Amino acid sequence: MQLFIDTAEIQEIKSLNITGLIDGVTTNPSLIAKSGRNIISTIEEICNEVSGPVSAEVTATDFDNMILEGKKLSSIAQNVAIKVPLTVDGLRACKAFSDDGIMVNVTLCFSAAQALLAAKAGATFISPFIGRLDDIGADGMNLIAEITEIYDIHGFDTKVLAASIRSVQDIIDSAKLGADVATVPPKFLKSMYNHPLTDKGLSDFLSDWKKTGQSIL
Repeated sequence: MQLFIDTAEIQEIKSLNITGLIDGVTTNPSLIAKSGRNIISTIEEICNEVSGPVSAEVTATDFDNMILEGKKLSSIAQNVAIKVPLTVDGLRACKAFSDDGIMVNVTLCFSAAQALLAAKAGATFISPFIGRLDDIGADGMNLIAEITEIYDIHGFDTKVLAASIRSVQDIIDSAKLGADVATVPPKFLKSMYNHPLTDKGLSDFLSDWKKTGQSIL
């Protein structure tokens, strides 16, 4: 399973990218707004830091302007994936970008029917928002299961990108259900390698080692 980091904060990305664990980055208009920075320079800086896919979202809602915005964003770097909403115009734009060899991340997916259409439109990634479904009493993980089953049966190449992650358990459950990617807020990625028993075990080992009076170097 690939792990993308869901943020537009460049220092956060740099600090996590040095671990070698980050496969890509996702951004959206809200994250760009939160960063307080210009979208073009932000995406450019992220692409210079990360070699994997970097999702940059269009803000237009009509086909023609989605194409114009997408072309501008894709010109920043070869690893930009254009993010479009799962609307009729978004699917049209997805097909056009895909035909031109541009990676596309179709976002705001909330049903298997929508995911099927995105795959037919040539999406590189489909982003089901599991957390937002859970918020309204639906089952976000069931959506992941439905999409992966449909894609496997019909041989679609579109990668399932679990989005709207609300916990480390969401990441684990998505992985078990066959999601290809999870885009993770930085705090959850950091939580993945933290465990109190790891800390205790390391403390015990170091305490015993100190008693030997030895040094490896």
